[in-house]
Amino acid sequence: MDSHESFNVFVQNCPSREIMQRLGDKWTPLVLLGLAGGPQRFSELRQRIGSVTPKVLTSTLRTLERDGLVKRTVFAQVPVRVDYELTEVGHSLLGPMETLRKWSENHASKVLKARDEFDARDERPAARPASPAL
Repeated sequence: MDSHESFNVFVQNCPSREIMQRLGDKWTPLVLLGLAGGPQRFSELRQRIGSVTPKVLTSTLRTLERDGLVKRTVFAQVPVRVDYELTEVGHSLLGPMETLRKWSENHASKVLKARDEFDARDERPAARPASPAL
C-alpha cells in the first residue's frame, strides 16, 4: 500500500482505520493540542491536560512517538530533561484537531441540553401493560 488511495478506513484490517481510531481516543487530541505551542516537558503537558495519570500519558506519548507524530528529546543534564514536541506530521493534525476543539466548545451547551432532554425522557416510568379484562 504505497498510495494514499489504497487505504480505506472502512476496511476492517486497513492500517488507516487503526490510525483514525487512535486519533479519536480519549487523550490523543488533548496531547496533540497541548503540544501545539512547542516543546514541553512531561510535567508541563500533564498539568496542561489535567486529570491524566502519568502512566496513561506516558503510554499515549510513546504511541504517538511510535506513529511519528511526537518527538521525544532527552537532554543529558542533571536532572535529566525530556521534552516532547510535535513532528511535521503531528503539526499537520493541528488544523483538524483545532476544528474539533472549536466545534466542541461552540456546541457544548447544545450537546448538554440534548443529554438532559434525553435523560429526562429516559427516566420516565415505562408504560404499564394494559390490565387484563375481568
